[in-house]
Amino acid sequence: MSPGSTAPDRATPDRTTLQHIRVVEVADERAEYVGLMLRSLGAEVVKIEPPGGSPTRGIGPFVDDRPDPEQSLHFWSYNRGKQSIILDPGDAGDRAALRTLLASCDVLVDGAGALTAEYLGLTTDEIVDHYPALVHARMTDFGDDGPWSHFLGSDLVHLALGGPMSNCGYDPDPDGHYGLAPMAPQLWHSYHIAGDQLVMGILAALLHRDRGGSGQLVSCAIHEAVAKNTELDLMNWVMRRAEMLRQTARHAAEQVTVSPTIAHTQDGRWFTMTLLGQKDHRALAAFLDDHGIPHDIAREATTKEVGRQIPGSGGADPMAAARAADGLQRMARKYTYADFPWRDAQKVGLVCAPVRKPHENLADEHWQARGTFARAEHPALGRSVPYPVSKWVSNVTGWSTGGWSPRLGEHQDTALGRSVRPAVTTPRGVVPATRPSRRGLPLPLEGVRILDFSWFLASAGATRFLSALGAESLKVEWAAHPDTRLGAMAPVGGRAARAAATGPLQGVTDPDMGGQFNNKNAGKRGLSLNVRDPRGLDIARRLVSISDIVAEGFSPGVMKRWGLGYDELCEIRPDIIYAQQSGAGELGTFGRLRVVGPIAAALSGATEMSGLPEPAMPAGWGYSYLDWIGAYSFATAMLAALYHRDRTGEGQWIDSSQVETGIFLTGVPLLDWDVNGRAWQRTGNRSPLKPAAPHGAYRAAGKDRWIAIACFDDEEWARLAGQVGEEWTRDPRFATLASRLAHQDELDDLMTGWTSTQDAYQLMYRLQTAGVRAGVCQTAADRCERDPQLDHLQWLTELAGTKIGTWPVPEMPIKMSATPPYIGGYLDRGAPNYGEDNEYVLGELLGFATRHIKELADDGVI
Repeated sequence: MSPGSTAPDRATPDRTTLQHIRVVEVADERAEYVGLMLRSLGAEVVKIEPPGGSPTRGIGPFVDDRPDPEQSLHFWSYNRGKQSIILDPGDAGDRAALRTLLASCDVLVDGAGALTAEYLGLTTDEIVDHYPALVHARMTDFGDDGPWSHFLGSDLVHLALGGPMSNCGYDPDPDGHYGLAPMAPQLWHSYHIAGDQLVMGILAALLHRDRGGSGQLVSCAIHEAVAKNTELDLMNWVMRRAEMLRQTARHAAEQVTVSPTIAHTQDGRWFTMTLLGQKDHRALAAFLDDHGIPHDIAREATTKEVGRQIPGSGGADPMAAARAADGLQRMARKYTYADFPWRDAQKVGLVCAPVRKPHENLADEHWQARGTFARAEHPALGRSVPYPVSKWVSNVTGWSTGGWSPRLGEHQDTALGRSVRPAVTTPRGVVPATRPSRRGLPLPLEGVRILDFSWFLASAGATRFLSALGAESLKVEWAAHPDTRLGAMAPVGGRAARAAATGPLQGVTDPDMGGQFNNKNAGKRGLSLNVRDPRGLDIARRLVSISDIVAEGFSPGVMKRWGLGYDELCEIRPDIIYAQQSGAGELGTFGRLRVVGPIAAALSGATEMSGLPEPAMPAGWGYSYLDWIGAYSFATAMLAALYHRDRTGEGQWIDSSQVETGIFLTGVPLLDWDVNGRAWQRTGNRSPLKPAAPHGAYRAAGKDRWIAIACFDDEEWARLAGQVGEEWTRDPRFATLASRLAHQDELDDLMTGWTSTQDAYQLMYRLQTAGVRAGVCQTAADRCERDPQLDHLQWLTELAGTKIGTWPVPEMPIKMSATPPYIGGYLDRGAPNYGEDNEYVLGELLGFATRHIKELADDGVI
C-alpha cells in the first residue's frame, strides 16, 4: 500500500466470487477468453476438446519455438486453471457423457460454432428447453441470422469491419493521402472486446437466475461488439456527419494534427504525453524550463476553454499543440528511456508515461504490490511462469490464479465423475425481477440503485451498462467540475439538419447536448450536488443509505477527503459496494498517477504492440481503447460484487485499475518473454502467432479504401486463388502456407496489385461467398450506412433526451432471452441534463419539500 493510502486491507486469494459455479467450455480462440475470465473469478471450468485437442493448441509461440500441442504459450495463457476432457462428437457415448456433464453445470460457454451443436445434437432453443437453469453463453462471429451471418470472421476481419482499423494507423501524407494501410491492433482484441461483454451478460444472467428467475440464452456477435468499441468516430458521424482521420499513436480526429504525441529517446524508445487543456501547456512550459530545455510554448491563455475536453475531441489550438509536441521531443532526445523523468512530470500534473513493452510491467513494484501478476508451476518446464491474473483489487473477494493449463484429457475421469447439479437457491431478501422494460421483459438488475460519481468513459461507461441491465443510476455532477459533456455535439438545426446534411455540421455549444455524453450516460438520472457544502455532504450520505453501489472515477483519495471514503460509507450502510476506477489503482506505489486512455495504453504495453516492425514508430490505438476495456472490467467488478452480496450479505471495496485491464490482455507476450527470452515485436497487419498468408489490409479502388483478407491454410488459399484467377497464384513460392510465409513481401505486393483496382464491398461479398475471410476496413459512416448486419442486429436504439432530442445510441451488444438489456434502462431516456432529476432524487427518494429543494438551489448546494 502506498504511503497515506486509504485502501482497506486486501482480500486473501482463497475467497473468490464464482467458487461454487461450474462451467463447461466448448470454444476456440473466439471464446477461450470468456472461460479464462470465469476461471479467474473462481469458477470451475471444464474444457471440452475434440480428439487431437483444441485448435488453439496449434497457435504459437511455443516453448523453444518447437510446435507441440502441450507447449503452446497461447494455449497456456488462455486456459490456465481449466480442466480438459476429450470427447468425440461422432461418438454416441461421448455425446451422452457431455449431456450428463451439462446437467451438473451452471454455464455453457459456447464459442466453437457448429461443434457445440454437433456435440449435443441440440439446437440453441433445445438446449434452453433441456437445461432450464443453465446460462447458455454463445459467441458467434456475426450472429445466428441476418445477411452476413454466413460470413467467415477472424480477428483481423472483425477489427476491419468493426471500425478499430479505420481509427488506427499512421499519419497521412501532407496532401491527405494515406500511403500506409490502417493497422489492426494486436493481439486477439476483437475476441477480448466481445468476451468481456459476454462475461457481463453471464454475471447478469446468474444474478437473475439465483434471484428466482430462470436460466437463459446469452449471446454476443463479435461484429456487433467490436463495432461499438470505437470512441469518437461513431457519435460524431451520428450527430454531425463528421468523419475521423487516423493518426500515429493518438486519437483519430476530424482534422489531422501537426505532430505526434509520442517522443523518441536517445536509445530509440518512446514516451507519450496527453495535454488536456491550457493549464497543462503552462505546466509543460515550466517543466521544460526546470530541465533546461528551450521551447516556444505560450504561457498565457490563447483561447477560452469551455468545459472539459474529451481527449482527441478537438478544440485545441493546433500550433500550440505543435509547440508542445516539439518541446516534449526536444526533451526526450536529451535522455535515454531509463532516465527520462516522467514521474517528475507526473508530480507537476502532466499526463505523461513511457511507451512500455508488455514484459516491462513484470518488474514494476506497483503491480507487484497489487498482485497483478502471479506465478504458476508448469510441470513440463520444471518451474513457474508469470501470468497477469487480476484487473482489480477487493477487500473481500480475490482472484484465482488457477495453476497451469491442462494437458490434453488430463481430467477425463474426475471431471466426468460429477453429474448432480447443486440446488439453485434464491438469496434471502432478494426477489426476482418482474417489471417489464421497453423490451417487454424484466431487466436483471431491477431494484439495484447506484450513487454514481463516475465520469469520463472508463467509469461512466461501466454504470451505463448497469443502467442498461436495469439499475437506477443517480449520476452526480457539480458545476465546478462537470463530466466531459463536450464531444460529438448535436448539430445546429437538430435532427432535421442532420437528415439533410451532405457534409460535416457545426455543433451546438450547449453542454446538455453532447452526443458522447449521451452515449456514455443514457438511461441515468442527473443530480447536481456540491458535496463540499455540509448540506450537500448530508444529502450524499442519505443517498448512500438507500443505494447498493457507490461508483466513482476520481483520482484516489478524493472521496475520502470529502468524507465519503469506504469506512465512512460502511458506517452508513454496512453492506455497501464501493467501487472506484482510476488509472492505476489506489493500492500500490503510484499514488495519484494521472492517466487517461492513451496513457493507460502506453503503460500497459498496448501502444507498443501495434504497428509496423521497428524501427518504425508504434501505431498504437487511435482511440481510448482501455477506456472501453476499463468500463467493461469496472462493470464486471460491480456485477460480481452484487452476485457475492446476494449470496453472503457482504458488501465490498473495489479498487479497479484502467491500466491493469490492459495488462491482463498481454499474457502471451509475457510468457514468451519469460519462457523464450523474447520481447514483443510488432508485425504490422501480418498474423503474429497464428500462421497465415496472405494476412493484411490491401488497398482497394477509391480514396483510402482497404480490405482485410486472411488465409490460414492451403484450402483457404486455394479458394482465394480461384477468385484471383491470375498466373502468379500458381507460382511455387505460394504453393504451401510455409512457402507463402517465407515470401510474404512478394505475395503482399501481388495481392495489392490485384485488389487496388476493385471495389472493396464487391470484392468482400465475392470472397465471402467463395469461403474466404475478408472484410472492408469500415468507417463509422460505413457501419451506419452500409452494414446490413448491424442494422439487422438492431445495434442502435433511438432514445429521446429532454433537451438534446431523439438520437440513435449504441445498444448493449449482449442479447439475453429472458432479461434483454435496454440502453435506455427502466427510465427509457437519453442522458440527463445537468441536475435534471434533482426534484425526483431529493423529493421522491429523500422526501424533501419543494421549498427546501428551492433553498438548496438558491444557496448553490444543488
